[in-house]
Amino acid sequence: MAHCKIKRFLMVGFLLSAVSFAPAFGLTLPISPNSDVVGEMQTTTVQAGESLGEIGRRFDVGVYEMIEANPSLDPWVPKPGSIVVVPTQFILPATPRKGIVLNLAEMRLYYYHPDKPLVTTHPIGIGKKGWHTPLGKTYISNKKKHPPWHPPESIRQEHLAKGDVLPPVVSGGIADNPLGLYALYLHKKGLSEKGDFLMHGTNRPAGIGVRGTHGCIRLFPEDIESLFYIVPIGTLVLIIHEPYKVGWHNNHLYLESHQPLTEAHYVGSNSLKRLATLIEKSIHGTYLVNWASAKMTAEAANGYPIRID
Repeated sequence: MAHCKIKRFLMVGFLLSAVSFAPAFGLTLPISPNSDVVGEMQTTTVQAGESLGEIGRRFDVGVYEMIEANPSLDPWVPKPGSIVVVPTQFILPATPRKGIVLNLAEMRLYYYHPDKPLVTTHPIGIGKKGWHTPLGKTYISNKKKHPPWHPPESIRQEHLAKGDVLPPVVSGGIADNPLGLYALYLHKKGLSEKGDFLMHGTNRPAGIGVRGTHGCIRLFPEDIESLFYIVPIGTLVLIIHEPYKVGWHNNHLYLESHQPLTEAHYVGSNSLKRLATLIEKSIHGTYLVNWASAKMTAEAANGYPIRID
């Protein structure tokens, strides 16, 4: 329950104020044959004055991912000297390993390299309540460096209600542009009718790993710059919401659990009945699952793979 309360709190944008972070180290990880798990878990030590968000950015991990993995620590003022779990190991989503997969439940992007067994993964910021990021299939239709921002009328009215007058166009490449310096445009037919639908950078990097956008997908400036140059126009994009990921690693079964988003249509996506169905589809023969461990892992929702046999 504590996770759920924190997630709701983060949605209102408490962590969206400008904060100075060190650059993240991008995660490009090898995919081993016959394994659904990539990366390795890490730990670090809190230094004086660091928040979990600042620590996470050094490892290319989002704010809420850090909170999930470290539920006993104060996310804003963790005690100096405390050991911090850095969740840089992931079960790959149960989707075709092609193009880009965005899992809203874990607020993370996976890009499968077309010519080698590698996946690049980054944390993302997603739509806040009332401006949800849509689910479904699309593709990269365009790319722009220094993209101008054309705020839709609905966003201009939202700002006007707060006394903030937005211009019809915010020029690209300036500090006040919320799209940052790079943008990948997603074909929006069937997904978004509220204006351009993008994966883009940001001038407020503390908003990565929380719900704070008007539906678009926001990335750290260094992450979107990297993707901009390696992801071609036409790349397929699949947007899912999957709080449970089940996968095999070294002949053992693992579960990764996240809290689902709070909208009504996501209710039940993390039910234990649904989990049992996912596990049963993954096992074969007489393989024995430790159902008590699976239930405990699911309910803890620590956001990293845990062995459940």
